[in-house]
Amino acid sequence: MDTSGFVSALRKKAGEIQAATRPAAQAGAQVIYDQARLNVPVSSGAHFFYGTSYQKTGKRYFFSPGNLRNSIYQVYSKSNSGENKATYHISWNHTKAPYGFMVEFGTSRAPAHPFLGPAIHDKQDVAAAAMKTKFLGLVK
Repeated sequence: MDTSGFVSALRKKAGEIQAATRPAAQAGAQVIYDQARLNVPVSSGAHFFYGTSYQKTGKRYFFSPGNLRNSIYQVYSKSNSGENKATYHISWNHTKAPYGFMVEFGTSRAPAHPFLGPAIHDKQDVAAAAMKTKFLGLVK
């Protein structure tokens, strides 16, 4: 029995699956990213952030409305990805919006206004469906 055709077809399918993994993961990440940007509170005006070192340095930072929303990003993680596995990180740029953690989790003086956690929780089924759709569209 000659199974070379079968083996060749399996290798081709494995290659398609491998090639579809990263685009499928990105489709799911996009859903979470978009929802996080919708969830994040945007102030009506510009504001200052003083941070914990203000007493020592006297330095304060000026931020425009939408700064935190605009600092949200998604990025492919090479170190957490591999064969048949793709990982995307979604967060905010801590340099551009150092107060993001305080917005997401609150402080002893200010309540939390979570935007990233709810995006993940509320859209996990939609993200899974987006990944499945993308994956099946690429693997015929």
